[in-house]
Amino acid sequence: MTFTLLPAIDVLGGRCVRLHKGDYAAKTEYSDNPAAVARHWCEQGATFLHVVDLDGAKDGHSVNASVIRDIVRVAATYGAAVEVGGGIRTTADIAAWLDAGVSRVVLGTASRDVAQMASWIDTFGADKLVAGLDGRGGKLAVDGWLEQTATPIVDLAQQLYEAGVRHALVTDVNRDGTLAGANLALAGEVQATGLGAIASGGIRDEADVVAAMRAGLAGAVVGKSLYDGKFHLTQALARLQEEESAC
Repeated sequence: MTFTLLPAIDVLGGRCVRLHKGDYAAKTEYSDNPAAVARHWCEQGATFLHVVDLDGAKDGHSVNASVIRDIVRVAATYGAAVEVGGGIRTTADIAAWLDAGVSRVVLGTASRDVAQMASWIDTFGADKLVAGLDGRGGKLAVDGWLEQTATPIVDLAQQLYEAGVRHALVTDVNRDGTLAGANLALAGEVQATGLGAIASGGIRDEADVVAAMRAGLAGAVVGKSLYDGKFHLTQALARLQEEESAC
């Protein structure tokens, strides 16, 4: 399995922001032009971008679609892929994003419905869908992380794998935006179910990403550390290439 490093572009009110532990009231704005941010990361060597419509995640429907389509168009000029999440709840939503050129669609709240996920896998294919398994204390959080459930993430991951899902984004909400390090243990438990797990939330530096790769995970999403200049994308990608060559 090839390890993929994905810079995050979170869009709120048409702007590129980062939240602290998923708190919409605790945001840091980095740019009023998310497409320009996408161009910057692609010029730094990114081959896959992780894009979230934060308004959409909270409201349950796409809010920043036009801004995200601009990101997809920019990425395409560099040959980079894009996965999009946030407020995607229906078959029509998934189809619209795939038709817009998105490589993968991340389904968070909708991933609770295992039967529906199985149906979508039949319709769109396993490589087009990612289960967003985000939560606190190992339990799933939904609706833009505003609702905390009692559903164990690893149990749901096992059910989703058995239903045909093959990709999962694993975010420890309590670490997101904190630079406290990703919860690689949780991501590893999800990976052990058979899903290709992408670790997200809390990535501090190059060492964290290398640790995720050495743990056998499918990838990692990097956000705040990248925007704050604590993480250097080109350097990290070169290091990962070295690690891969040494294996």
